[in-house]
Parts: sequence; C-alpha cells; structure tokens
Amino acid sequence: MLIQGIMMQKLLEKTLKDAIKEKRCVLGTKEVLNTISKSKLIVLSKSIQGEAREKIESDAKKSKISTLAFNDTSVNLGKLCGLQFRVSTLSLPQISDSDITSLKKESESE
Repeated sequence: MLIQGIMMQKLLEKTLKDAIKEKRCVLGTKEVLNTISKSKLIVLSKSIQGEAREKIESDAKKSKISTLAFNDTSVNLGKLCGLQFRVSTLSLPQISDSDITSLKKESESE
C-alpha cells in the first residue's frame, strides 16, 4: 500500500509521534528484522531497497503482519516521527487494530 495525501500523512504522523513518545516503536532495519514477530504494523520508506526490503516484506507476510509503504525518503519519515535523524523502517508492536484499520482504509481511499 502506498501512503499518500494529507489526511493519511496526518493520521500516520499522530500514530507515529504517539508511539515514539510512549516508546512503543522499533526503529531501524536490523531492529525491525529482529523483532518482526512482535510487530503489528511495519512502515517502510522508499529509501529502503533491495535485499533488506524484500527480507522485511517476506518475513512480515509469513508472520501475517501488515506493512505500509511510506512514499517518501527516510529523512522525511524521520521528520514525520518528530526525530532529527533518518528512519528507513519502523515497526509498531502495540498499535491498536482500529488504528491499523484506519491507516489501511485511508491509504486505500487515496
């Protein structure tokens, strides 16, 4: 799924900032791969490519974990999270099912 549009951006921004504030997210490719079985949602920026992206997507699919493609760079995903560094991928192990449903529905409608 591609994340586009302002409404989607705002919903994702709120979800990510809340998760970071409450320390309920995992940042970085290696960390996400190590904790993928505990994840509920994985967000991938377009900066992550090749084997790492394929590995995360295939592991997520095997574990039946939702993934969202953030259609921008890791720099902008970091900014969206309110952080001053790049975030190529992140996982949300404690996101509510209703938030996942809202994010998916919003990304499909755009």
